[in-house]
Amino acid sequence: QVQLQESGPGLVKPSQTLSLTCTVSGGSITTRAYWWHWIRQPPGKGPEWLGDIDSGGASFYGPSLKSRTSISRDTSRNQFTLQLTSVTPEDTAVYYCAETGPGGGHWGQGIQVTVSS
Repeated sequence: QVQLQESGPGLVKPSQTLSLTCTVSGGSITTRAYWWHWIRQPPGKGPEWLGDIDSGGASFYGPSLKSRTSISRDTSRNQFTLQLTSVTPEDTAVYYCAETGPGGGHWGQGIQVTVSS
């Protein structure tokens, strides 16, 4: 069974770049027919899909944050990363990584990220 674990700083200052890593076990991020996602949920709001990267390494982004979002991967470590530039307090949220594929999909437990000076 695929398992995902988010890691990164819990506190980021405004205007800085938020960087999070998702470490995948129980499966390879290069396996065909799998997509690897980043989703966030701000306090009191619904989840927001940020983007994904497919098994071939192509990235796709949601429209609202596309200009500030980058998703990449390190196949040697079986990890994929999220970078969100020029953060503001409105980027405070629980950030999740997830996969969708033939197995039905799995999520990480999420990581709280607070943007504050």
